[in-house]
Amino acid sequence: KQNKCLLLLSLLQTYDDTFSSVFCENTKKLINVHLFALAAKYYSFSNVGVCTPLEDLLEALRGDNQGTTGIKTDEFMNNKKSHEVQMMSELVDNIANYCGVKQVIDIGSGKGYLSSFLSMQYDLKVYGIDSSNTNTNGAHERNRKLKKHWRAYQSRGRANLKRQMLEKANDRPVESEIKCKAISEKLLNNDSSLQSQDHVTIQDLVPSCGFTEIATSETNNQAEVDLVAQTQSDESKLSEEVLAILNVLPADAVEVFSSSPCNCGELCEEEKVQRKMASLEVKESKSSESNLYFPLTSCITAETELSDIITDLQDCMMVGLHTCGDLAANTLRIFTAKPEIKAVCSVGCCYHLLSEQFENQEECLEEVWGFPMCQYLKDMGWCCGRNARMSACLLPTESLFYRAVLQVIIEEIYGVTKSDRHVGKTFSKSSSFIDYVRKSLKKLELDDSELPDSCIMDYYEKYKHRMNELEAFNMLKVVLAPCIEVLILLDRLCYLKEQDNIAWSGLVKLFDPVKSPRCYAVIALKKHLCF
Repeated sequence: KQNKCLLLLSLLQTYDDTFSSVFCENTKKLINVHLFALAAKYYSFSNVGVCTPLEDLLEALRGDNQGTTGIKTDEFMNNKKSHEVQMMSELVDNIANYCGVKQVIDIGSGKGYLSSFLSMQYDLKVYGIDSSNTNTNGAHERNRKLKKHWRAYQSRGRANLKRQMLEKANDRPVESEIKCKAISEKLLNNDSSLQSQDHVTIQDLVPSCGFTEIATSETNNQAEVDLVAQTQSDESKLSEEVLAILNVLPADAVEVFSSSPCNCGELCEEEKVQRKMASLEVKESKSSESNLYFPLTSCITAETELSDIITDLQDCMMVGLHTCGDLAANTLRIFTAKPEIKAVCSVGCCYHLLSEQFENQEECLEEVWGFPMCQYLKDMGWCCGRNARMSACLLPTESLFYRAVLQVIIEEIYGVTKSDRHVGKTFSKSSSFIDYVRKSLKKLELDDSELPDSCIMDYYEKYKHRMNELEAFNMLKVVLAPCIEVLILLDRLCYLKEQDNIAWSGLVKLFDPVKSPRCYAVIALKKHLCF
């Protein structure tokens, strides 16, 4: 704790000295672009040195266990979302296993991609909470479709398994033909049972120590021994697709059968106990809910009581994938306040939507703010401001140009210089500049009936030649963005360091920044875990 804010302290204390020759002392204008870029890079995460490598964290969490491989999410997600869901779900599963929890609360779950994948791939019971009822209903429907995708993938894998085994049987010696046929028929019979019961028998597909072992009699001839050995080898080399099916299935879809006396040797007491425990676990999983993902609609604040939303709340962990604005900060506050939440993994987004305690120079002790969170910055009365926070958001230049020209139109034609309303994501939904302006004016509740298309295009043509200037300005914002993000995320990390019940907390570069620019996760574990 004595060193918890040393990094922030050095950043803030050296800020003025470093940038004194970057900006003009009198006019405050940028005069040295090269030094500005170097200074911004110096204060980025790559040089600050506070991030915990993802590989080191996974190794510490897993111990001797290995990661799980599953089907590829890019079959039903775009590349960006697929990358994010795969990377984050693996980390969340490792944290959940380390903490010994099976319940996950996904805050700001949106369309439910992460929640669905965590439940189907890793057998976690996930509650996805989003403030939008539209997102919740969409998540229900999307989850239903994903389950169909899972079953289709499963059927395709079983067909591949049969084909591979039959091909192997055709290549074996004649004297082993009878035994091969018996094994193939067994697999075919099992497949018929699977189609009717939608269950997979582990011992019939993949050998697993202590559960599925094909024993042979000492009197078997050498050809039969070779055949069984070859069969075991073939099964262990099944295609990645088939192995992925077993990993994807939830616990209640996997049935473990005890071996019959005719194909097993004598079992030791330890093996008998293991099989009994496995049978009990299967029965318990079958009695649980078949749907492990539950989308819910609720607005989450720092004062939210999760037990009012989730009736069977138990020891769990909280996650958030690109939670917007104050939601990321409130996720951390709920985590520190609730003893049943054992861990948190939060990736924030939309820094421009953060509320700031000192932005308007008005200190309110009763309000919960998104920034700052840690006591150190609160004591300094630190403020970023909306323009700085907007700089941490990477926007396309054309979108900025549309918005800038729109601002001129609003001021010159309507005389409006300030409004509580926002244009939002109108650019991505517009087919042209004219369409953008008209949709934006409707959002701002401004009458556009007397504004002809020709007038709108006149404004566009008038400022079109200044696009290069806006491009240069946007690039300066891109250079500065990592510095703003460093400050916001270090504030959240220092807040966690200030808490007495946190055993370990850190920042982890979770995603490839080229695929997902908001790539840093804030992770923390409660103290009783002795991490």
